[in-house]
Amino acid sequence: MAGRTITRADLCESVYQKLGLSRAESAELVETVLKEISDTLVSGETVKLSSFGSFIVREKGERIGRNPKTGVEVPITPRRVLVFKPSNVMKARINGDEAASED
Repeated sequence: MAGRTITRADLCESVYQKLGLSRAESAELVETVLKEISDTLVSGETVKLSSFGSFIVREKGERIGRNPKTGVEVPITPRRVLVFKPSNVMKARINGDEAASED
């Protein structure tokens, strides 16, 4: 199930074709949306996109890990991780249940 990766350029081209903006305006629009999302996540807030899903920043505390080769215990430092939780509509679309996604 190898799929194609969608790039920023692909998003810009799609906006250009569907909205009729110039290529420069389309690129600026995509960049503005992506910057707003990333700035919000960097500040620690959740980004929720209706019918798509939520991007959540979670804090992970320090813990002890183990090197699988040597078995030596190593402390893993605390960090923030980004989690994506798809909406029920997105889950239904991915599983081919278009009727459920129209609710």
